[in-house]
Amino acid sequence: ARQEKFAGVLSTRVQKMAMARIMAVFGLVLLTGTCLLAVRASAADSGAAAPSGEVIFLENFEGEGDWTHSANEKYKGRMTKFKDANGDTGMRVPTQAMHYGSGAKFAEPIDLTKGFTFQYEVLLTSGLECGGAYVKLLSETPDLTLTALDGDTPYSIMFGPDKCGTTNKVHLILRHKSPKTGEVEEKHLVDTPTVKFDMLPHVYTLTIKADNSYEILIDNEVAKEGSLFEDFQPPFNPPAEIDDPEDFKPADWVDEEEIVDSEDEKPEEWDEEAARMIVDEEAQMPAGWLEAETDQTDDPEAEMPDDWDEEEDGIFEPAKIDNPLCLKAPGCGPWERPSKANPAYKGKWFPRMVPNPEYKGEWAPAQIPNPGLYEDLAPMSNVAPIGAAAVEIWTMNSGIVFDNFLATYDAEVADDFAEKTWRMTL
Repeated sequence: ARQEKFAGVLSTRVQKMAMARIMAVFGLVLLTGTCLLAVRASAADSGAAAPSGEVIFLENFEGEGDWTHSANEKYKGRMTKFKDANGDTGMRVPTQAMHYGSGAKFAEPIDLTKGFTFQYEVLLTSGLECGGAYVKLLSETPDLTLTALDGDTPYSIMFGPDKCGTTNKVHLILRHKSPKTGEVEEKHLVDTPTVKFDMLPHVYTLTIKADNSYEILIDNEVAKEGSLFEDFQPPFNPPAEIDDPEDFKPADWVDEEEIVDSEDEKPEEWDEEAARMIVDEEAQMPAGWLEAETDQTDDPEAEMPDDWDEEEDGIFEPAKIDNPLCLKAPGCGPWERPSKANPAYKGKWFPRMVPNPEYKGEWAPAQIPNPGLYEDLAPMSNVAPIGAAAVEIWTMNSGIVFDNFLATYDAEVADDFAEKTWRMTL
């Protein structure tokens, strides 16, 4: 009986302990759920869209951010925070005809050999007549300091719109180090997309893939894609042969394919003075032409105002109207014969050209083996890792707004983020 009583007490204690644990777990779940709801409510209240996956860098200017202005005296222009009518924020160029320089460091450098995507949004509130709206992705170096940013700060990639005069392109420039000499050379994308300057927001996206292909999107649509090995000048891999710098065109080399025929003479009947156009003497005045009328006549309904003083205001002249008679006739006023092409016109005479018997063809220097030849099968391994994004520009247009900078190893994250930010502003 004593054992049965002890067992009953023990069972009651176990039940109470189990119930206490259940209540504790339930309380923790409630607390966690409340925190999650609070975080989600806070994010919703901020109005800022969140990326759907991992990012290396994100700047939407919703908070204070880490955007740093250069202390270099060259950059007198200072970009300021901007908020549109919908409450969306960005960074704005407030004044034209100034240099601007500022940027933000990444939490970790971008390893370009993995492939990556960089994306940002531009709004040209006053168009783009002459200036840049591109971004420099700065090389990660031990002394990278954004307060010291200037035009000589090394960058790995330059990407984005630039327009002035005949220039109208979306730049893509990669600074590649020769694996043979160690020299850094800019590789420029050829046949670049053109800038959209219609004063609407546009999102520019660059993806460089691990297979050495690239893709440029404008407003989430492909504007240019291809291979790093085919679409850049100078090429990432130099040619096997180059022009011999010591080979010069011989002094007696003839490269005129044709010469004047010395035996050709101007025909005696060739009149260089004959006019191109002459009066058509056979033309006749159209029937019904009113030579005594003018195209305009006084308005018969016009009356001199009561307060018109001809001594002070001059002789009153009624307003003119189209002559109703001329509207029904083939023409009014003095008639003149029209001109016609002169059948005797031949223009200035030139002797004919004949093949040059001394012609040797177009001269070109001899080709020699390229002493700088190398083959770089992984060119992005020789483009320095990226440590920061910077806007280092000069522009004649104010009102350029930058927003929603994003860098990621996942192109789908950038695509989704553009849909949630840029697309929603349209």
